[in-house]
Amino acid sequence: MAKSDAVGKVIHWYDKIGVAVVKLGKGLKVGDSIKVKHGDSEFGDEVSSIQLNHEPIKSGKKGDEVAIKLSQKASVGSEIHLA
Repeated sequence: MAKSDAVGKVIHWYDKIGVAVVKLGKGLKVGDSIKVKHGDSEFGDEVSSIQLNHEPIKSGKKGDEVAIKLSQKASVGSEIHLA
């Protein structure tokens, strides 16, 4: 089986504010087009903001746990891929 091309994985979801906490396996930056995949469901989105420790940043790197705002609910365990 091929190695996953995921940029990161959702480790927490804040329902009221529509924000996912993502553990990054690769770099991610504001403006990137992404796909959020969980099982058979997926949706596309654009990274409009990234926060690290409640501070806005322009990009996150491998190993960071960042918060990104999404337009739809992302379940814990969802994979984030570059679109």
